[in-house]
Amino acid sequence: MSVVQRITQLRAELERHNQAYYVLDAPRIPDAEYDKLFRELQTLEAQHPQLITPDSPTQRIAGKVLDGFAPVQHAVPMLSIHTETDTESSGAANFDARVKNALDVQGGEIEYNCELKFDGLAINLRYERGILVQAATRGDGETGEDVTQNIRTIKSIPLRLQNCDVDVLEVRGEAYMARKDFNQYNDRQRALGLPTLVNPRNAAAGTIRQLDPALSAKRPLSFFAYGLGEVKGWTLPVTHSALLDALQLFGLPVCQVREVVQGAASLAAFHQRVAAMRDELPFDIDGVVYKVNSRAMQLDLGFVSREPRWAVAHKFPAEEQLTTVRDIEIQVGRTGKLTPVAKLEPVFVGGTTVSNATLHNEGEIRRKDVHIGDTVIVRRAGDVIPEVVGVLPERRPANARAFVMPAICPVCGSHVVRAEDEADARCSGGLFCAAQRKQAILHFAGRRAMDIEGLGDKLVEQLVDENLIHSLPDLYRLDRTTLAALERMADKSAHNIVAALEKSKRPTLARFIFALGIRNVGETTAKDLARFFGSLSNVQAADTAALQQVPDVGPIVAQSVFDFFRETHNVEVIADLLGSCGLVVQESAGSSAQVLPLTGKTYVLTGTLPNMSRDEAKSRLEALGAKVAGSVSKKTDCVVAGAEAGSKLDKARELNVRVWDEAVLLQHLNEWERSVFKGEYEN
Repeated sequence: MSVVQRITQLRAELERHNQAYYVLDAPRIPDAEYDKLFRELQTLEAQHPQLITPDSPTQRIAGKVLDGFAPVQHAVPMLSIHTETDTESSGAANFDARVKNALDVQGGEIEYNCELKFDGLAINLRYERGILVQAATRGDGETGEDVTQNIRTIKSIPLRLQNCDVDVLEVRGEAYMARKDFNQYNDRQRALGLPTLVNPRNAAAGTIRQLDPALSAKRPLSFFAYGLGEVKGWTLPVTHSALLDALQLFGLPVCQVREVVQGAASLAAFHQRVAAMRDELPFDIDGVVYKVNSRAMQLDLGFVSREPRWAVAHKFPAEEQLTTVRDIEIQVGRTGKLTPVAKLEPVFVGGTTVSNATLHNEGEIRRKDVHIGDTVIVRRAGDVIPEVVGVLPERRPANARAFVMPAICPVCGSHVVRAEDEADARCSGGLFCAAQRKQAILHFAGRRAMDIEGLGDKLVEQLVDENLIHSLPDLYRLDRTTLAALERMADKSAHNIVAALEKSKRPTLARFIFALGIRNVGETTAKDLARFFGSLSNVQAADTAALQQVPDVGPIVAQSVFDFFRETHNVEVIADLLGSCGLVVQESAGSSAQVLPLTGKTYVLTGTLPNMSRDEAKSRLEALGAKVAGSVSKKTDCVVAGAEAGSKLDKARELNVRVWDEAVLLQHLNEWERSVFKGEYEN
């Protein structure tokens, strides 16, 4: 084989693997093998530089620092679409009525293609005979900026299209940063003491407009195609949905959350379904987009005020808003951590009214330069705690005040301390501090921990304030008479709480570990520890070296777990819970000595299950070794569908993924759990 043939072969193979990994989410070879092929291509091109072409996978590597971005005149204006300000279902009806009126449709329904409205930066990719030659931002719609070097670093964007030799094909879409990539990048920055990104949307825009492509390459972006610009030498499909299918066949990433529907009611239903699944998506969106599917109808509808009549963005309630910081107060958590909380001028954001937002710690306040009196950007997404993500310093009033962290705990008066290597200040009072005691009990009783129904904030506050509870075992010594004597506590409520306490006495090992409130041990780490060690005694006996054998457990977490089980008070509390309180932790042999029945399997839950919550189903599946994912893909082994299952069920059927109802799931769960406890899956 000649050098030219080998280089051609390597490029084709690497592009196939890029497509499989970054677009299809189905890698075919290990990373090490990919790296080996890539290095071989680099070596051959270095030896024969005359053979380097713009579409070679090696040309994704960042180039020289730019002085500025050259202007790019768009051959076809890159216009924005109209935004429907009505975020309710009537917004879909308004658009459908406008389309019907413009087309003079008296009866029947219009066919639409429904898509997601990505929260990133619009980009125009220009391919000539299948090779990426230029990438530009929207700019003012007529003139954008040449960002080709930075776009080449986005690995989901093909440098050469598959089976496409169209003279000119301009593909329009959105560059965005996935939530996981955003969080991982910020975690790395914090660890290095460097500035973090405000949100994924700003991250995408800022990354694309970096003058140094090497910096862009360090920030992992993705891309979805959703339309076209200039086209020469290609007969376009007759519908927009068929166009997206064609782009996908060319190797371009196209979002799979899209539907072809008819009529306003179906548009509204799509809007509602996407709103319900919004928090489960791996990327941010701020609405959906409706497009008349017929290209002939699109041409008939045309444009008005430089916006297409045939498309509209139907947004969701905003997740970011401006408001004012009235004050900054301190909350004391279960580990003694002092968290500054901004008391805000109430503002409607993310579907609810927000009046408090976390500021995390004193260092974050200093970094963001938050003052009392400032105008700030507050963000709330789904169930995430609202937070202040930025300040508008130009709006700072003359009487704004800087925040000072107190030296004394505002709850118990103990000294506030902060270790040199930590960002968080902590109360030194321990369980002497009522705030820590309350939060520790609330955490223990929480839905994802011991799941003691009815034991909420108000009741825990009463129990602690009246000195009925000093430690966790005291919960299980409460009786109906004591509870019924409390203010605003009826006899039936007291009975229900005692019953809930009794019901909680057989937790899984993962739930029990999480409930203990070990510092740095979240729900996922608790599951990993339970899965690896199998029994509480094994976890208690493990040294830091053994603990670091658990997947994703590093030295900091290992030290926290080790220290927790060496603290005399903690050992006594656990002994009391398992002894006189009667708790029985459900254990197994552990994955270090056992292959669990669902190890390596991926399950997805959708809809409402009739007899158990999705949290309970998830917990039981994970205890058996399964991974419970939020979306359906080719890697999914089974989808468990309840009532009103939506797009996940449709996706499962499309991919021929096995689908169970709750009855089948329960049958298998009971069988697997019996097998695990009998040790049938031991190696």
